[in-house]
Amino acid sequence: MFNDYYQGKNVLITGHTGFKGSWLSIWLTKLGANVTGYALNPPTDPSMFEQCKIDTRINSIIGDIRDRDNLNKAISQTQPEIIFHMAAQPLVRLSYEKPVETFETNMMGTVNLWEAVRRCPSVRAVVNVTTDKCYENKESFWGYRETDRLGGYEPYSSSKACSELITASYINSFFHPDQYNNHKVAIATARAGNVIGGGDFALDRLIPDCVRGLLSNEELLIRNPHAIRPWQHVLEPLTGYLQLAMGLGLEGCRYNGSWNFGPEKDSEKNVEFIVKQICNLWNGNSSYRIDARQQPHETSYLKLDSYKARKLLGYESQLSIEKALKMVVDWVRVYKNDKENLYDFTLSQITEYEKFSRKLNSGE
Repeated sequence: MFNDYYQGKNVLITGHTGFKGSWLSIWLTKLGANVTGYALNPPTDPSMFEQCKIDTRINSIIGDIRDRDNLNKAISQTQPEIIFHMAAQPLVRLSYEKPVETFETNMMGTVNLWEAVRRCPSVRAVVNVTTDKCYENKESFWGYRETDRLGGYEPYSSSKACSELITASYINSFFHPDQYNNHKVAIATARAGNVIGGGDFALDRLIPDCVRGLLSNEELLIRNPHAIRPWQHVLEPLTGYLQLAMGLGLEGCRYNGSWNFGPEKDSEKNVEFIVKQICNLWNGNSSYRIDARQQPHETSYLKLDSYKARKLLGYESQLSIEKALKMVVDWVRVYKNDKENLYDFTLSQITEYEKFSRKLNSGE
């Protein structure tokens, strides 16, 4: 799928103890990369990172992205060629409770990363993972393009838009494409939609909330049932990130800039549809009700235009929303009944996805 590009390469993931970071750590290890992770302890209990014993399979460094000296030391010692920056405070609702921590982590964490990259001669490609919520959302029917205006209603979205602006500033000031032959660093930002998958145990997020309800045999409580999101399995945007980093590494600043990685139109479903599907996949008897309490502001409609990634990177969303949700429920069943084999099962889902992608791309 990636033509052995990652075999033997030194790769650093910030935020490796989180949900997406855990999946990326496992996939990169499968691809033969020498993976180092830098992050705080897992943000949830339970966590995919601990359940899959990822710390025994990669070089795991526990540290705060806000600690500039410690981050610089970790990058200097490991000499990565490729960096995926995923460390963040990633929750919208928590950003209302902890706005200062959210801005410090998502903004100054990005600054600290770029300062470390400036001092590390081994780095050739960096992908800064932000979010689809970095756009100024006008609840538009049309998908947002990379050239659309950045914004952010609440602290999380705003801080991620700021991370995009910080990255653009460092590119212009220290890693300009015109000076690529001198600095040799190619940089891009990646924006994805609502990512789902086994191993997500975050608070106040739809799929993890559903999983907790299913595991405890409790009625599911949902907010904003009519809110529409571009749902996608975690392996979909990770494919985009890996393709993007490979492009940066092979062709340099040709792939600089921002990139959207969203699903196809058929995966844009409202919250109630998703919950009904999960209940049916679990046992058909699970139930839910709508939370009538007043909720903090959340976007009602948001979608991405991924034409640029499809055209220039060959990126394609592979999984239907029904297939993605089945993969989530299958992972949760193994978590419930056979935790010792979670790592192997996660690997099997990655392998199945790779085979499925190859078949689609070959026209079989």
